[in-house]
Amino acid sequence: MDLSSCLNLPKLPPFGKNPPPRNVAKHWDAVIKQQAKLKSDEAILSTYREMEVLGLLPDQTTLPLVLKACARLNAIEKGRKIHKGVSGTHLIENVRVGTALVDFYCKCGLVEEARDLFDEMCNRDVVSWNAMVSGYVGMGCYEKAMELGLEMGRVGLRANSGTVVALLVAAGELERFGTGRELHGYCLRNGLVDGDVWVGTGLVGFYAKSDASAASSVFESFILKNTVSWNVMLRGYFDAGKYLETVNLFESMLVEGIGFDGKTMLVVVQACGELGSLKLGMQIHQLSIKSEFMNDVYVVNALINMYSKNGSFECVSRLFEGVAAPDAALWNSKISSTIEHGCYEKAMSLFAEMRIEGNNVDARTVVIMLSMCVELDSGLRVGRSLHALVVKSGIRVDAAVGNALLSMYAEMNHIDGVKAVFNQIESEDVISWNSYILALARNELALEAWEQFERMQTVREIRPNSHTVITVLSTCAGTEFLNAGRLLHGFVIKHGYEMNPSLSTALTDMYMDCGDEAAARKLFEDCSEKDLVSWNAMIAGYIRNNQAHKALLIFDRMKTEMEPNSVTLLNLLSVCTDLANLQTGQCLHAHLLRWECFLDSNVAMANALITMYARCGYMKSAESLFRNQSIRDVISWNAIIAGYGSHGLTDEAMRSFTSMLEDGFKPTGVTFISLLSACSHSGLVELGLDLFHSMVHDFNIAPELNHYGCVVDLLGRSGRLHEARDFINAMPVSPDASIWRALLSACRNHPDINFAKSIFDKLMELEPTNAGNYVLLANIYAAAGHWPEVEQLWNFLKDKNLAKEPGISWISVKGQVHSFTAGDETHPKIN
Repeated sequence: MDLSSCLNLPKLPPFGKNPPPRNVAKHWDAVIKQQAKLKSDEAILSTYREMEVLGLLPDQTTLPLVLKACARLNAIEKGRKIHKGVSGTHLIENVRVGTALVDFYCKCGLVEEARDLFDEMCNRDVVSWNAMVSGYVGMGCYEKAMELGLEMGRVGLRANSGTVVALLVAAGELERFGTGRELHGYCLRNGLVDGDVWVGTGLVGFYAKSDASAASSVFESFILKNTVSWNVMLRGYFDAGKYLETVNLFESMLVEGIGFDGKTMLVVVQACGELGSLKLGMQIHQLSIKSEFMNDVYVVNALINMYSKNGSFECVSRLFEGVAAPDAALWNSKISSTIEHGCYEKAMSLFAEMRIEGNNVDARTVVIMLSMCVELDSGLRVGRSLHALVVKSGIRVDAAVGNALLSMYAEMNHIDGVKAVFNQIESEDVISWNSYILALARNELALEAWEQFERMQTVREIRPNSHTVITVLSTCAGTEFLNAGRLLHGFVIKHGYEMNPSLSTALTDMYMDCGDEAAARKLFEDCSEKDLVSWNAMIAGYIRNNQAHKALLIFDRMKTEMEPNSVTLLNLLSVCTDLANLQTGQCLHAHLLRWECFLDSNVAMANALITMYARCGYMKSAESLFRNQSIRDVISWNAIIAGYGSHGLTDEAMRSFTSMLEDGFKPTGVTFISLLSACSHSGLVELGLDLFHSMVHDFNIAPELNHYGCVVDLLGRSGRLHEARDFINAMPVSPDASIWRALLSACRNHPDINFAKSIFDKLMELEPTNAGNYVLLANIYAAAGHWPEVEQLWNFLKDKNLAKEPGISWISVKGQVHSFTAGDETHPKIN
């Protein structure tokens, strides 16, 4: 084809063996420039190849156009060849050519090669620096982008709009909101906001990451706006969950006559889906048809999702069937909408149909299918099959696929699968690391979690975000982790993390779990924006540390500042249950009724109330709540059975157990602990042994130490001490101190001094310094009239400075909780 005739350029003369003069090369440059205007990348490279054959080089204005074409086509080897070709010429020293090469390497994902070239450049201007900063941002190397931006200032170059836009993206991704605000100030001082629509758009995008209201204020202050600006603000509202504001802003866009594009329609359709407004969604659908956006696969996908969220499956089917040859993206949308409505078998059928019709499964398909594995009984098997399909089909295990596989294996508690997948991910991102560290933390592999936290920073140079820090903080439980937790707190301060309520709460939890109540309380008090999560964390922390009275005091304060939620009330009901504090429990029940918390639909709350009333001795109230439950789960049945069992009402407990089975509920280990305990307190040994046998053989429930302890208590209370010891010796797991202590306790009512001494010796092997065990043996000696041995034991305790933990009682007086410790006469209310 004659390029010059197609592009209305002067016809190029034929060349002989002699190199053509430079003025002829200019004609070729003109051809490339015209092709660049037409965005004909293949044609640009074809023309450049002809120039190479003729021994010609483009000039410093044309060569960057060739490199841009290479970047868009991802022609890495061609770009490298060009780089090599100009290395020995004057062109390599040209700042425009050098910048174009840096930009080429960055856009092809070769950011390290780009940096090497950038460092070697003799001449660099602001555009060169911007190319490198933007390259880092494009590859997700936000920390390096920020460092380079600072270095740019140190060498005396002033950031322009391009620099600011890139750094705003980096600041947003790193959650450095203070830095972003400083960049905003720089823009205002240097007049970059009013005169540059892209700076304004960048500011909106930055603020939308953390504060949609601030983003809106910035947006409204702009003089210049374009479609992209409006789209960024629309997306900001949507990402902040402000769906009605998204639709209202789109209406303003139409009123002002601003042109909209596919990205606009996409976010507006998504907002309609989240609002659950089918009527509004259908209006936007009509506008999409009128504006000819129905060829945009993203808009069609969004419409399918919108109709799916509104339960209009007929519209979903019509949309899908209206496409002559649905591609993988449309199949993915239909499968995704099916999964969202819990139709997992249907989703499996659609997946099979998609493959039968010859549509290649892509990464998105795999991610969607993996999301439902946790809901399937055969989830691990299906997940492994999908993993095998990824390998067989050659689907790249990028961050998205890798993260979905990580999540699947983690949810299935398959830590080996998690580790294998993580090692397969080609380019893990911070989400990959977060998923991996979270899986390690959930599997109580705290040391490995910390090692990977260090590795992501030192080896991979990926900056942890607040979610990473929160996950690692969750591994700090126990006084031995206090120093590690403090180091992590220092890390948060040193690296300038925003102390949001979630991070503050995680640090509070850590200090409470590590036994530093003072530090936890200080963090809580210093938090200027206490939300429900903060209050609930403090209450739960006191409960975990057996300081129920402080939990109630915090609740009294909380009520003056905000309304508690169901999490608060569930936590406090557990306190009332543990303390048998009926008065406070009844107050909470009254609050629930006043706040119109309908117990017939809130199963967890009703269960907690049943347990509280049963523990406080009010079985009639517990029974009434249970009878009035319109929805019950296995925990409801366990609660009422436990209540009957603790009151020695074995017949009622067994009748409830029978009704539970008749209603189709499968008992759990907790069910049998309650039944065994009831039998123990009622002296029904044979029934208890039959229940234990049934649990193992009929219901396939593996006994835990608590079950074994119940059987030992059952046999011991009835005086069958030797049988209880034989049962312990036959246990498939090693008995802990609580098992032997249960048997030793039984010896008090059935004195057998030699037998008791042998059991005490077993306890000493496990707990040599537990004063309670010595007191227990002393009581057995006393019951048998062996007073010299009693005196000897008490003298031993005194000599060894061992003391039994004193008992504590909590009493509520006029709405205030008081704690009384055995032997302490200093309490002002002791009399």
